[in-house]
Amino acid sequence: MRKKLAESQKVGQEGIGSLLLLAAAHQTGFLAQLGTTIQGVASAGGPNGLPRTLAVVERLVLTLLFLPVAGLARTWDLRTYTGTLLALVTGRGCAYSYAYVEQFLSRLAHAGADERLTDALAQWTWALWHDQRAQHEQEQEEHQAVFYVDGHRKAVYSDVLVPRGPIGKLGGKILGCRELVVLHDQQGHPRLSTTHRGDQHLTMGTPELLRRYEQATDLVHLDDLVVDREGMAAEFLFQLHTEGRRVVTRLA
Repeated sequence: MRKKLAESQKVGQEGIGSLLLLAAAHQTGFLAQLGTTIQGVASAGGPNGLPRTLAVVERLVLTLLFLPVAGLARTWDLRTYTGTLLALVTGRGCAYSYAYVEQFLSRLAHAGADERLTDALAQWTWALWHDQRAQHEQEQEEHQAVFYVDGHRKAVYSDVLVPRGPIGKLGGKILGCRELVVLHDQQGHPRLSTTHRGDQHLTMGTPELLRRYEQATDLVHLDDLVVDREGMAAEFLFQLHTEGRRVVTRLA
């Protein structure tokens, strides 16, 4: 009984946190940014099966982003979900089914929406962490700011073969994983994250991440960088130096 009570309290706490994130997502225009981007993908790619009504797109995005409100960890949990919280969050009479949500994700992948959604995320973080000062002052601020680049590996539990990486060592096995390359500013605000093969080195993902963020936000240049210790490679450091960047690597 105590164990069940503790579990229900944990779900309730996570749900409250997710509701705060829900309010922030509405307030900062994040949902609108994602919805508009997906709607653009649906309209530009021909008959791809994606919903073209913005309200439907936003409800599906809400379902995916705020599964923890209902105590769910992944879309697979929708198979047995009979609650009403997700329906309340999305403004529907009942929550979307597992099959419908998975179909939506599959169609997004086949339509190549990942690239446009990544750029949309970069544009949103740029707008979020800046005020309405003149564009020249904003560019000058970015020119002088220090940005942090780090790598993070996430284990992938799947029946499908995925690239392996040095993570989740269990019973002598190295699990399949994905490599995340993450960009933060000097205040600790996350700016962008990209996903790669689990065996990709940080020195390969960093230049691509920097170029993507600069192009998506029309920045002049990210000059001062602090990179994780994986960046201790002569060729990598020389490449960034020739691009006019100043780089510090951390061994901690």
